[in-house]
Amino acid sequence: MRNSLILSLAIAFPAAAQGPSAFTTEIDRRASAVNDSVVAWRRDIHAHPELSGQETRTAALVADHLRKLGIQVRTGVGVTGVVGVLKGGRAGPVVALRADMDALPVTEEVDVPFRSTVRAQYNGQEVGVMHACGHDTHTAMLLGAATVLAGMRDRLPGTIVFLFQPAEESLGGAAGMIKDGALENPKPSAVFGLHVFPYTVGSVVYRSGALMAAGGTLRIVVHGRQTHGAMPWNGVDPVVVASQIVLGLQTIVSRQTDLPSSPAIVTVATI
Repeated sequence: MRNSLILSLAIAFPAAAQGPSAFTTEIDRRASAVNDSVVAWRRDIHAHPELSGQETRTAALVADHLRKLGIQVRTGVGVTGVVGVLKGGRAGPVVALRADMDALPVTEEVDVPFRSTVRAQYNGQEVGVMHACGHDTHTAMLLGAATVLAGMRDRLPGTIVFLFQPAEESLGGAAGMIKDGALENPKPSAVFGLHVFPYTVGSVVYRSGALMAAGGTLRIVVHGRQTHGAMPWNGVDPVVVASQIVLGLQTIVSRQTDLPSSPAIVTVATI
């Protein structure tokens, strides 16, 4: 959390966060002090994961802590999203820091004290629910950042908007928050987000342009014609057709995309 927080502040507030100044030294000290709380929040959220659009417990935890910090809070943004606004004591830009809150329909099999045992309904089935993508960590880290910055508000040059986004996995959470005005009053000039990944501990990795996979989803319905399995020539086998579509989609990436300049992935996750 400390490295990512200092990097975000250095980009957003270059005049206040250059070099080993008193400002960054204070951030470092406060980040170290809140570290145990960040770990505790992460483990609590990990043990109580919630699927996209159902993040009521997580949102309540976030909103309650932000209010205790004296941060202006809006809830129900994009259904279950939370927005916090922290006004600094010095003039400066408005920037936003963002984290996602939702978990995945995955059964946890790791034996740790804070493992998830939550079950929920997903696509008409009962499934396990797990923070398999790190959003528990993102939420806890942003709570830690809010704690650090709220304690330095008198010296903070500008305004920080904290965006706790629901439904990232369903790809609708960001749009819902924007529709509900999450990026208005105040309007950020930049938004900073991050994603945990098993790189070397303590490192922050970045690049220009796109870094991680995102984008849209697709749904294709193949209509076959019924026949007996012993006489496939009398019908149309949708399994074979669907298989050909999956193979054909891969040539979009391998034959129509300049991969060195713009990495791309097409994944068919379910048939």
